[in-house]
Amino acid sequence: MTSLKKVKTAVIGCGKISGIYLENMINKFEILDVVACGEIDAARAQARAQEFGIRGISVDELLKDPEIEIVVNLTPAAAHYSVIKQSLEAGKHVYTEKIVTPHLNEALELKELAQKQNLRLGCAPDTFLGAAIQTARKVIDSGGIGKVVSTHAAVNRDMGFLYAPGTFQTKVGGGIGFDVGIYYITALLSILGPIDKISGFADNTAPQYTVENPASPDFGQTFSVENENVMVASMKYKNGVYGTMNFNANSIWPQVPVLTIYGTEGILQLADPDRFGGKVLLQKKGMSEWIEVPNSFGYSENSRGLGVAEMAWAMRKGRPHRASIEMASHAVEILNGVVKSTETGAVQTMETAFELLPALPEGYIDHYFGKSQEGALIL
Repeated sequence: MTSLKKVKTAVIGCGKISGIYLENMINKFEILDVVACGEIDAARAQARAQEFGIRGISVDELLKDPEIEIVVNLTPAAAHYSVIKQSLEAGKHVYTEKIVTPHLNEALELKELAQKQNLRLGCAPDTFLGAAIQTARKVIDSGGIGKVVSTHAAVNRDMGFLYAPGTFQTKVGGGIGFDVGIYYITALLSILGPIDKISGFADNTAPQYTVENPASPDFGQTFSVENENVMVASMKYKNGVYGTMNFNANSIWPQVPVLTIYGTEGILQLADPDRFGGKVLLQKKGMSEWIEVPNSFGYSENSRGLGVAEMAWAMRKGRPHRASIEMASHAVEILNGVVKSTETGAVQTMETAFELLPALPEGYIDHYFGKSQEGALIL
């Protein structure tokens, strides 16, 4: 067990995603002491609290509790700005589900507020801290595919099965780029660093949707979808690498994830960046077949909440945390850059950037390497 003081943590937002967060933060990460959950629906908060043996309280009570250090914001994207701002103003460090906010000006305002208050602000997705993406970064950093030249990210899925009147997937921030593509963008940023320029197209090709599932209580109802269902773009990283992305919500299910990095000496195929583990495949120059690169890092299972734990360790150790507001804001600018490029027809130059922190230390956790959680997350 860690000798450091645990970080008292509470959750705002008790919807579906809160289950895996609470399970992991309570049972997997020794640095966290989860004490409460709350949201505007008191009954739902009480149900989650009873399930996990913590306090179910109002948001106001949660924010006034002087012992709570980190607030984990699991509300829908449209509510992120107000919840994060309220939490920061209450003197709490905040870790939020993706994306920090759909609007760049709001993301930058929250970043400045956190800095002014001398508080941490972290943001999902934290899957880039998992075994698969860390393994891919190890290959890249060690020159395993030579000099990186280009990248390609694509996800094609049928979002219709998620649509229902009023659900967050139909609102701004819930589209294929902002809600799903963010995993692919964050994975690439965590390996290659920030983007310099981007151009592309984002479109809502089906703004009206009719529920076709006879088992749905909304069967036959037609309603508006307010976000993008296709986003394609070309980009140039600050390090000179080029990339493309293709996010399509009007295709097939199960979804088909593609995340590929091309180098002068080989090609690396990454696992689905919506997951912490998965196969990392390498094809070197002169080879006719792919080989699997063994994962040599911890957290290959569903480890949502890992970013919260990594931020908590960083707080106690006085170092930067990896799922940073700087990287999250940059991802928001990239997504909005595609939207603005669509409107103007012009290439967009990014104004934000972030420092690419070292990869996690190699080594398994609680296996024959005997690495501790603290040792696995240090700089």
